[in-house]
Amino acid sequence: MGAEQTAVCLLGPTASGKSRLAIELATRLPVEITSVDSGQVYRGMDIGTAKPTALERAAVPHHLIDLVEPTESYSAGRFRTDAVKAVQEIFARGKLPLLVGGTMLYYRSLTQGLDELPPADAAVRSALDAEALVNGWPALHAELAKVDPMTAARLAPNDAHRIQRALEVFRTTGTPISALRTAPKATLPFRLKAFALLPADRAVLHARIAARFDAMLAAGLVDELAALRKQHALNAALPYMRCVGYRQAWQYLDGTIDRTALRETGIAATRQLAKRQLTWLRSLPDLEPLDSEDRGAAQKIESAFNLES
Repeated sequence: MGAEQTAVCLLGPTASGKSRLAIELATRLPVEITSVDSGQVYRGMDIGTAKPTALERAAVPHHLIDLVEPTESYSAGRFRTDAVKAVQEIFARGKLPLLVGGTMLYYRSLTQGLDELPPADAAVRSALDAEALVNGWPALHAELAKVDPMTAARLAPNDAHRIQRALEVFRTTGTPISALRTAPKATLPFRLKAFALLPADRAVLHARIAARFDAMLAAGLVDELAALRKQHALNAALPYMRCVGYRQAWQYLDGTIDRTALRETGIAATRQLAKRQLTWLRSLPDLEPLDSEDRGAAQKIESAFNLES
């Protein structure tokens, strides 16, 4: 029976209207929402991750939100385990699972599984951080290009997190990370139908991004981060700092950028995030595209829950 049940996933770039569409679906169907967002797992990081409001969460059950403290890590592998469990529990309650988010690595881990890679090595990471401080990440990217050209070709020269991980794997194993990505496609205990919410007009998406970032600043993004820095022993190298908005707010609190630069760099970084998300979406198989301006999008998603086995 489980394999015949259908869960639906709604993916899309930031500010494309995923959450609005999900809430609309919840007024029409007995859905429960499972987050596919690497920022929303952190407690206290509410404004900058566009976490659903208390009112929305009271109206519609949401899962995989507020799981860990900002000082803790949360992996794509753990997401897969948690997401499969959440979906099965939603089915057991007689409800419909709707997965919503923009963290494409999480979606890939759910549908395709994860490669068997070595665990993190704190000493190697510290050494790489020290080298980056002296020479910059583009220099480490150039080093990566010599030992693993396949991986380097798909990474930006300033993609610190992924460059660090690729070099860490090479230094600890002597094997390029690209050679270790051999995991077979994973299977799920249920059917998954996925949609990609795509902007028909990139300019409209950019305008939404700017408006949303302004709204986050007005809602107190800087104050939220300042409070988190008082509550926890945080530093700029922790995983949560990869979240767009918090990285720029950190720089503002440290006095390295002013309020104008905070807004400009925050919006620019969010646009770059959306661009990366769209690139991911184009590379992922079996996604049905939806126009983010299509008023009939909810009805199309609704029909996916009723597919015959």
